[in-house]
Amino acid sequence: MDHVTLGRSSLKVSRLCFGMMGMGAKSWRDWVLEREEALPLLDAACAAGFNFFDTCDFYSAGASEEILGEFMASRGNRNQIVVATKLGNPMEKGPNGRGYSRKHIVEAVEASLRRLKTDRIDLCQTHIWDTSTNLEEMVEAFDLLVRQGKVLYLGATDIPCWQLARAVYHARCGRLAGFASLQLHYNAIWREDERDLLPFAAQEGLGLMPYSPMGRGFLTGPHWAARETLRSRSDDYAWKLYGRDSDHRVAAAIAAIAAARTARPAQIALAFVLARLPAASPVIGLRNAGQMEEALQALDIRLAPEEIAAIEAAYEPRPSGGHF
Repeated sequence: MDHVTLGRSSLKVSRLCFGMMGMGAKSWRDWVLEREEALPLLDAACAAGFNFFDTCDFYSAGASEEILGEFMASRGNRNQIVVATKLGNPMEKGPNGRGYSRKHIVEAVEASLRRLKTDRIDLCQTHIWDTSTNLEEMVEAFDLLVRQGKVLYLGATDIPCWQLARAVYHARCGRLAGFASLQLHYNAIWREDERDLLPFAAQEGLGLMPYSPMGRGFLTGPHWAARETLRSRSDDYAWKLYGRDSDHRVAAAIAAIAAARTARPAQIALAFVLARLPAASPVIGLRNAGQMEEALQALDIRLAPEEIAAIEAAYEPRPSGGHF
């Protein structure tokens, strides 16, 4: 496993980031791995060279963070792991139990530290965006936590470009801690952020963490579209994002390239993201050691220009950009 720097920071992160949305409690999502299944997979990930783990307070109502915290405490490997977590989703009843007020940011970070059994978060990120956010308050609250040493680096996730720009420039002008990374939805059937977020991130030197590189499973083969997997049967959100005729054409192009290379469609989908965003650390969700091995093999796949062109030719941009 190679390592890349997170944007312009000096932080070294594994080329692939281990996404922990799928670890926690089955009461939250049927396809989630609970503690007994999750810990051995985390051991295997570290042995394979992963040092970058992305979780969130919202995943399994905090159980995902708790599993990562238990893993680090029991293995004594906290200093070898880059812990990324997110906040912003509702965690308490009432209007202040979510979002990016100073109150919620501080309380959410304190709660995450307890669940993670650590004294600092390496990368603290915004999550589901609230367009009514007071950006100056948010930036100053994050800066406070950095100055206290409870957070080391800051990141944003799925944020409108103009609001990200305001946050970046407020931090810069005020000599406050600013964003080091951008986590964004990006794959062969969702490329909307090529319009503005990706060019802005490149200009500002933000490290990229594209999530859902395999389209939440949509690009892994016809078994997913036929709802033959546990996640495809229960992940209704994916069907709100994907399923257009052009999405199926992209999936077919990926499957054809995979067949010609004797590879898996999931590997070609990941290789496409790695080719389009060469300095990024894609966030991947893994359920078993076999999927991990396939993902590691995808790191060695170099798509030819004509293969990339075939995947891109089937794509149709959506009429509006992003999730907003």
